[in-house]
Amino acid sequence: MSRDTWQTLLRFLLRINHTMLAPPNTTGVVSEQLSHLSMVVLFEMWLLSCSRCFPSHSLWLTGRQMLSSWRHQPVVVEQWCRVNTALTSRLLLLTFGPSFPCFEVPDEDAALIPAEMDDQRVSHTWFRFLHLLSNPVDLSRHVIVGTTPSSQEEALRGDNLLPKIFFRAMRGVSTLVDAFLGVTVVNKEPTQRLLSNTGLPQSIHFRDRLPSLGVALTRSPFKDRLPSYGLSRPRSGSAPPTPVNILSMLSAPPSITSPPPHSRRLKPANVSKATSKPLTTSSSPHHWKTSSQPPASTTHLCSSPRPSPSPLRCNMDSLLHLFGCWLFDAAQINHNRWAAGRGEACGTLCRIFTCKKTAEDILPIYLSRFYLVLLQGLQVSEEACPPVLASILLNSTCLFCCDLKGVNLLLPAFISAVENVLLDRDLLRFKNFVTPVDLRRASIFILLSLLPLPLHFPSVQSEVLLDGQFSGDDVTAGTYQSLMPRLISVLIGALHTETDASNTQIILAAMLNLVQDLALLEAAGQPKQETPKCSTYFHFQETKSQHSGAGRPRWTTGTSGPRRTRGTNTILSHSAGILWVQFVHLLTQCLTAQWRNDSAVCLSALEVLGGLAKVEVNVEQSERRRALSSVCCYIEFQCSRPPPLHSRDLHSIIVAAFTCLNTWVTRHPAMLDQQECLLEVLEIVELGISGTKSKREEEVRCKEEKELNPVSLRVKEAAEVTLNCVMQVLGAVPSLGGLLDEDALIRCYSLSDSSLRKKFRYFVLDSSVIMAMLEQPQGPEDASCPSLAMLIRGPSGRHSWTLQLHLQPREGRTHTQHFLIPGCRAAAQEDAGIQCSIKNPQFPENIERVPSVKADRSIPALHETVTEEMQPQLERLQTTFQRQQQVEAQPLLSGRSVVMATCRPPPPVTGFQTARLFLSHLGLLTPETLKDPGTSGVLAQLVSLDSSLHGFSEDLKRLDQLPSRNCDSAFIFYIRAGQRMAAEILSNVESSSSVLSHFLDFLSSLGRPMEVRQHQMGKVITDSLEFPTVIGDSGGGVFNGEKFILMYADALTEITFIVPSSSSHKANLQKSPGEVEPPTESPSNPYSGSELRPDSAAQPTVELNVLIVWVESFEDIERFPLSDLLSETSTHTHCSVSNFQLIFIHPLKTGLYRICFHGNTTSKFGSVVPLVNGSVVSKRSLGFLVREMVINCCHRRRLDSDSAHLPHIIRKHMISDIIHRYLSCRSEPSFYSALFQDP
Repeated sequence: MSRDTWQTLLRFLLRINHTMLAPPNTTGVVSEQLSHLSMVVLFEMWLLSCSRCFPSHSLWLTGRQMLSSWRHQPVVVEQWCRVNTALTSRLLLLTFGPSFPCFEVPDEDAALIPAEMDDQRVSHTWFRFLHLLSNPVDLSRHVIVGTTPSSQEEALRGDNLLPKIFFRAMRGVSTLVDAFLGVTVVNKEPTQRLLSNTGLPQSIHFRDRLPSLGVALTRSPFKDRLPSYGLSRPRSGSAPPTPVNILSMLSAPPSITSPPPHSRRLKPANVSKATSKPLTTSSSPHHWKTSSQPPASTTHLCSSPRPSPSPLRCNMDSLLHLFGCWLFDAAQINHNRWAAGRGEACGTLCRIFTCKKTAEDILPIYLSRFYLVLLQGLQVSEEACPPVLASILLNSTCLFCCDLKGVNLLLPAFISAVENVLLDRDLLRFKNFVTPVDLRRASIFILLSLLPLPLHFPSVQSEVLLDGQFSGDDVTAGTYQSLMPRLISVLIGALHTETDASNTQIILAAMLNLVQDLALLEAAGQPKQETPKCSTYFHFQETKSQHSGAGRPRWTTGTSGPRRTRGTNTILSHSAGILWVQFVHLLTQCLTAQWRNDSAVCLSALEVLGGLAKVEVNVEQSERRRALSSVCCYIEFQCSRPPPLHSRDLHSIIVAAFTCLNTWVTRHPAMLDQQECLLEVLEIVELGISGTKSKREEEVRCKEEKELNPVSLRVKEAAEVTLNCVMQVLGAVPSLGGLLDEDALIRCYSLSDSSLRKKFRYFVLDSSVIMAMLEQPQGPEDASCPSLAMLIRGPSGRHSWTLQLHLQPREGRTHTQHFLIPGCRAAAQEDAGIQCSIKNPQFPENIERVPSVKADRSIPALHETVTEEMQPQLERLQTTFQRQQQVEAQPLLSGRSVVMATCRPPPPVTGFQTARLFLSHLGLLTPETLKDPGTSGVLAQLVSLDSSLHGFSEDLKRLDQLPSRNCDSAFIFYIRAGQRMAAEILSNVESSSSVLSHFLDFLSSLGRPMEVRQHQMGKVITDSLEFPTVIGDSGGGVFNGEKFILMYADALTEITFIVPSSSSHKANLQKSPGEVEPPTESPSNPYSGSELRPDSAAQPTVELNVLIVWVESFEDIERFPLSDLLSETSTHTHCSVSNFQLIFIHPLKTGLYRICFHGNTTSKFGSVVPLVNGSVVSKRSLGFLVREMVINCCHRRRLDSDSAHLPHIIRKHMISDIIHRYLSCRSEPSFYSALFQDP
């Protein structure tokens, strides 16, 4: 057709539509069908003309004027939005390329755009169609809408549809904005809940969702009455998806009933199982459409958090140039009748400004108007508009994390708004148009970003001037620090009023972050603030336009009451100690009351309680004692549940409670000095191991006589760890086991390896402890002191003892004991004293005088009894007796005196069998301890091992490599702005000039530098290293695991931080740090997960890697090359992506740090604390919170895994394997005989 024919055809269609659509709305099916059909034909022909014969400028002006007079018809706005979305889908592909998230529209909508339309005409057609309806905000202005008689009549009708049409127009603009941002929006919930609050009739229902309020629109009745013309309105769920990348795969797997991955965004990462339920399948052929009244749990959260925008998005100024005029005008309408459209505009503006790129600057004029819109919309008075307030809150969760200039002046206004939501348990004002759980969650995220500001900028004043005047008492003219008590009150009040599990977990995380930050601030003595005392003033001068009917804005406080003006010298009334006590009381009270049936909340509360135990504050010992007692009561309650209620989840919570108890016991050992506290802890240990308490039984029985019937094996093992903490680890230094082993002991003596290694004797006590005894050679200085070196290997680790026998108390002891065994004395004096000759008679002298009796004669005399045979013998005896008498009667022939030797002790023994002495002194060498019990698989109390068997030393080394406490690992990367390649990322940490100084400070706060174990000249390097000395000019790459690592260790946990670099070629990330090289101070190396031996009884632990990524640009998070880094830095990448937890740290210009957490959220226990996604933390507490996050991530993974075992269980299995493999089968006599023989 010729140009004239096209022009005539389009004018003809315009005239027909003007005749039908210009009059007021008329009800009836026929008129509705005709209206739809006429608009469909008009727009289809118009687009076809744009492709073949572009309409003239005058024709575009005519069409714009006519459509402006049809805006009171719903079908006009509906079809206008439909065409705009189809054109935008083509435009985005042409403008941003195929890498930009595809804006998918239904096929029938995409068919509206002729395929032969060239690229230049697409852009021209899109821009002209966008403005074909003029300003959509004119729908709210009766003066402009009513310029024609028909529209004036329509404006006078009481039940007009203009507010709904206005909302639909703003909804269309919002959809276009989301498309340019690359954000996916899923439509799920009806809109009548929103519109019902405006008091308007609900005769027409729109189908599309209101993203800024988290609600959806039902299907339009017009759709069902359309003829089969080949054209239809957009389907629900037709919003653009973002491509599925590696980070979105970590969030959640696609649901069975949810849209396919190509047409929707995955569920946000922090939605817990408690609040997420499968969508109910509708009878509609479009399975993603929900019923008109879906349950609240199916509402998709669009802003807490919203899906991340595309890194390829355009600048925000460009979007504001396109849509800013409409959005700002709509956001400043001061009438509740237009609340739905105004709320949509406010939410869209919030999304635009929160999607600002890291290095992007927005024009001040746009910032000023945006802040004015927020100040008006955040009013909490009775005249305020709840839909607008809710829309702002739902879309401003990261507003204070985007480095917007001057955004902190909104702090008082947002505090009032958050107070209005979080302190209201029912939220009756918001229930009609938004899910309360979603609104509260968004408010909690905003509160999370507000909490660090008063401590970070304590002396800054925020004063807002409106029209050049202060608004009186409505403005808080005090410092930010004066707002801190108010924020704390909101935080505590929110915990009281919250009923959702996911929201409660976020609040708990905020509590630990706040207390730790405040404690560190007080510990530093509150030095000079980072910013000088100043006032932040923002002046808003709004000029009324001829089209604006809005009056002067005024900032009011409403229901929160007037705000008091505080001076700059206000002292913070909530010190860390007071706040610590308040939070601990609140947590322990809720833990044993309303939370005890919610496993997800209980787990987070226990993690926060464990974190509070590590916060260093000055509080009364009784407060800590109260917290420990509450944990014990919680364990007792959970263990006493009826058997039908017991499950693996319940036992996991009990195990977590024991872990929390261990933290309190090891961090505050002085509590166990109180007898009552020690008894309570030991009773809980008894309950966990045996299943009952002896104290509560009717018949008192000794513990060794009790039948062990624990709640579960996992609970029993957790209780054994607590018992070990009480008995062994209490108050111990981080290096529990020391560095001594057989090789180290050998190097302590001058003997060679072959001569001394064989002198070790190996015994096993109670089938659980391996004792290696070395009878130390005696030197001349301690020849009289038997000494013995022992290496004790048990489930709790390896411990070294040196024993020495002393014969006197410690007090007054000298270096030797030689004076106790004298070597020589002075010669005895032979003539000392008076010598007297003494005759010793054989009978008493007066025996003859005693008269005899018959008894004396009862024994006959000798001569009377002698027979003839005995007479010769008697004579020989008498002769001998006489000869002896003669000899004795002769005098001494020699005058020399006989000297008698003095009695002296024997010389000291220089060789001892100290092993035999030690075992004997302990009572272990009795027949009872050596006797075989005769039960299969049960050994005697004391047995020996044959160390001469092949492989014995290697197995002992493998046992020493098993950790005695939980060993976790984390890998740290640094990404400069715009980097995509793994090689570039790894090379950043080679030089300090490539990283920020704050990154090096962060590394130093994670742990101490440790040198990897090396053997040089037979000596173990154990020197303590200082961070500045080790780091040098490196950017952190020196801690790549080859020579140095960063180590944090306490009595329960070891964390190894490794910074992979380009120099550490093929460093295996799949291995734990202990597999690279064990650190010098660590007594145990992280278990790698590979079996020790093919027949080993030890089971592999769960494998999990935590990656900590420092990003200069927040947009680089979506393009983090995880798979490339794994392939570049590891020799094999068989590890599943789900085994990685990613903690992104983005430094803000304010000096605070924004946290983005990506992890596997399939866990039934919800969010990991304390660094939830969206947190903002200070530099002071960043290192502490990251360590706690790593510990909790790894602990939760162990709770979820069936193959994870506690360290002492793995060691126990390995010890049992060594005993059965190298047991010396000796009889009792041979055992005793071996003790007296040298090894």
